[in-house]
Amino acid sequence: MSKAGFTTGPKLNGTHLANLHTFLVAARHMSFSRAADELCLTASAVSHRIARLEEDLSLKLFHRLPRKVSLTDDGERIFQIMQNTMDALSEAMQERAHAQISGQLTFYVRPSVAQCWLVPRLADFTARYPGVQLDIRVGNERIDYRTRKIDLVLCYSNGEHPGLTSTRLMPERIAPVCSPEYARKHNLLGRPERLDQCILLHDVEAWDNAAFDAEWRLWARETGATAYLPERFLTFDRSDLCTIAAMNHSGVAIGREQLVRQRIENGELVLPFSGFIEARNYGYYLVHPPLDPMPRRLQALIDWLEECARAPLMPGIDRPEDFRGSSS
Repeated sequence: MSKAGFTTGPKLNGTHLANLHTFLVAARHMSFSRAADELCLTASAVSHRIARLEEDLSLKLFHRLPRKVSLTDDGERIFQIMQNTMDALSEAMQERAHAQISGQLTFYVRPSVAQCWLVPRLADFTARYPGVQLDIRVGNERIDYRTRKIDLVLCYSNGEHPGLTSTRLMPERIAPVCSPEYARKHNLLGRPERLDQCILLHDVEAWDNAAFDAEWRLWARETGATAYLPERFLTFDRSDLCTIAAMNHSGVAIGREQLVRQRIENGELVLPFSGFIEARNYGYYLVHPPLDPMPRRLQALIDWLEECARAPLMPGIDRPEDFRGSSS
């Protein structure tokens, strides 16, 4: 058997190459129907092409389950070879410095940072790199790079991602936030001991394997407010939902500075106690499999994200007197 996993025999012909391309698209989507949409074929035609390819190669490439497909070990190996080959070809065609950076990137982002930080900035990226087709997916689950074609992940974590390249994009600071009305109703200004009369809003998916109240416990340990945390709470699986609930007077949330600063500037949220503190050991990280060479389109995305992260924070949002100004 050769390095690519093909048995010895006739060389690849045009039909093999066409069917391999069909396989590549189906493996990228993990769906015959979505591959059919991209290729302007029927799902049955995609299935037939892949079955013919499996027969010609004497390899089973997909596990066919009632409502989904998944790659076999051989399928995963062939997919990685083909994906690397396509990336290398793309890079070779863009070797000239003035060549347009182009191609598809799948970018997986945690929902809160996608909505509050990334999406409002995307117009700048698309204007700079019109040839890059950015496919943004959001979710909280861990990414298995063996079964999903993800080029880059932006997550909130401690940066420990064994076997992967992990680069800190930007730090984070946290502080309790609530609506001005809720702060007045519960007389919270400068009085963290009043928290025991409040409802806490928890992001139960703050980071991988986090306790449901991990961010509140982190803030309380750093500020000495552990004794004030009440037992009444609401839980969400997204930080931005905690923020929206806080804006609508449901309780007090842990606000991440990168995500809530505009809400504070707008007066929709206030910082009832002292300002933001560093979320020790946690921040936003860019994670991807080790790549050598790095595709130009992926490097362009990473460089752009780092440029966005270097932009200064808006001034004047970490002072408790901001609350006084918002209540006038």
